Amino acid sequence: MIELEELPELVDPVMIAAFEGWNDAADAASNAVRHLAEVLDADLFGAMDAEDYYDFQVNRPMLALAEDGERELVWPTTRFSVARVPVAAHDGAVPGAEGTAEGEPRVRDVVLVHGIEPNMRWQSFSEELFDLARDLGVSTVVVLGALLADVPHTRPVPVSGSSGDQELATAHGLESPTYQGPTGINGVLQELARQEEIPLISFWAAVPHYVAQAPCPKATLALIRRLEDVLDLAIPAGDLPQEAQDWESGVDELAGEDSEVAEYVRSLEEAKDTADLPEASGEAIALEFERYLRRHERRRRGGEDGPVGL
Repeated sequence: MIELEELPELVDPVMIAAFEGWNDAADAASNAVRHLAEVLDADLFGAMDAEDYYDFQVNRPMLALAEDGERELVWPTTRFSVARVPVAAHDGAVPGAEGTAEGEPRVRDVVLVHGIEPNMRWQSFSEELFDLARDLGVSTVVVLGALLADVPHTRPVPVSGSSGDQELATAHGLESPTYQGPTGINGVLQELARQEEIPLISFWAAVPHYVAQAPCPKATLALIRRLEDVLDLAIPAGDLPQEAQDWESGVDELAGEDSEVAEYVRSLEEAKDTADLPEASGEAIALEFERYLRRHERRRRGGEDGPVGL
């Protein structure tokens, strides 16, 4: 059961979800949702009943100090928050989204889902999540994940996207899901969404396996950029670009201290650059430049300075 507070009518809402655990290498996906909640000043409005889906001997409750100094018990669960976000300034970005007055930017609502991968009853968990999406009028569900991969930390973080919804896949250049093997709650949600004809996109950031410890702000930033591009949202980057640069510099230093690691990174760089050569076409470069300009315009409208191309 989901315990909800009363919500205002939402404007063309999209749902963005991430779950800690198996689907969340270096906490990159869950940190993306945390970042969204912070920079968008999201309001908490509900949570799953923890006893329905969590084993408290696996994910134990935590004792913490509340703002008033009193101790409180925090149960492991999945929580829901909502924020209103400006959309991109080009025509037709989000059908139905609109500003509140003349001259104000058009907006849409973002429903954020952040939790721990449930320990049991995954089908019931998924059905409750999708029922909530329907009740809120959500047009698209986006599930974020991160995995460890043979990628160099010195190159842009690859973010793969897939969707079982053919219209979404065609519109955003996504692949159809082809993975076979053990899966987590992200994979379950994607397959059940396909069966129930719920528009769902799955994004996965590839984290260098030789620096798997959390956090990985470069991977988190890559997921945020992908959300901006696909959903036409203006998302403040905050400190993420600088944190991503600092993270890469720190890994550079560590690699420089170990000749074997440095040689391994060079081999990954060569393999990545060779694989990317066919993509270095005029069309691909023009598309990437267009994305850069759109990000720059979002930063300008949001009053942000600093790097935008990471």
